[in-house]
Amino acid sequence: MPTASNGSVSLYYEADGGSLEGSETVVCLGDVGYGAWQWGWQHAGLTGPFETLVTDLRGAGRSDAPPGPYAVDDLVADVQAVLDDHGERRVHVVGAGLGGMVALELARISTRPRSLALLGTAPVGADLTLDPLFGAPDDPDALESSLAAALSRDFLDANPDIVERIVEWRAGEDATREAWDAQAAAVAAFDISDRLYEVDVPALVCHGRDDAVWPVEYGRRLAENLPRGEFVPLDGGHLIGIERSRAVNDRLFGHVESP
Repeated sequence: MPTASNGSVSLYYEADGGSLEGSETVVCLGDVGYGAWQWGWQHAGLTGPFETLVTDLRGAGRSDAPPGPYAVDDLVADVQAVLDDHGERRVHVVGAGLGGMVALELARISTRPRSLALLGTAPVGADLTLDPLFGAPDDPDALESSLAAALSRDFLDANPDIVERIVEWRAGEDATREAWDAQAAAVAAFDISDRLYEVDVPALVCHGRDDAVWPVEYGRRLAENLPRGEFVPLDGGHLIGIERSRAVNDRLFGHVESP
């Protein structure tokens, strides 16, 4: 399995698809504490017509978890190292929560992103209370109960088999408490609200109307203040890429095809 290095930090990533001539690469950057499992729905929908590259942010999954706190700048440098290792210069970037913040800063400081898709994210993190999303990887009950902050009750009640699989994936890939806190510190310190005008690539902002942790108004404000932002509210909770995967994937497909 491929890994890249940013200094002493080893970063896991996995690329798949892109067999069609001229196919472009879509990079997926995850939310606080979650491993790459969270992108299974987008991987299935995009791989083939596009190459999908999924990387574990430092602290989660199979990437290293150095002592924190982390900063978004650290995570941007990690992503740059992964793209250098994979040999990709220009990519489309899909980010959820913290990963969306990383995507925004990457687009602000570099020309690598051709487009952004931001799922359940915000331009500033100081007022967010993320702790309800945490579940200790060695505590299945906590992993399941914390999904109440990430997914709507309707989805949880209607999909017990999916919930069971998510709990299993989280047990194997999610961040420990220490690493989760280190990632959450990156969210708390992030504020790009007065520099959004510098992010001039097309940006699709999808947000769950019932997001209990990253309020939908944050997404609306983000889209309104991006020069080329488009706001798409959808019924559902925070993990809108899972809960409304078909609607999100349809929009991602069109967005990546014509940035």
